[in-house]
Amino acid sequence: MSRLALIYLLIAIGCEVAATLALKATDGFKNMAPIAVVVIGYGAAFFALSLTLREVSVGVAYALWSAIGTVILTLLAAVIYKQHLSVVTIAGMALTIGGVVLINLGSANSH
Repeated sequence: MSRLALIYLLIAIGCEVAATLALKATDGFKNMAPIAVVVIGYGAAFFALSLTLREVSVGVAYALWSAIGTVILTLLAAVIYKQHLSVVTIAGMALTIGGVVLINLGSANSH
């Protein structure tokens, strides 16, 4: 993966995480300010992901995007929204990261 593709992927992840955190703050789309963050954030996330897909396979890009985003989102939600991180949740995050590593290893070996 080139540096540019990695940058696009990191932008996609950051925008998606910001949009998802803002989604909770909309309170069922009652609060207007976070709605703008949601719409712009998801739009930017998908645009940046589409640029990543110019170079990275869909499976690898989506695995990285969703797994890294899930782990970051879970950690930030614990800090921002005081959501509890149980041992099971932490184990799930570790398995998620392990799964992405395996997907990447399998993809690298298939070339």
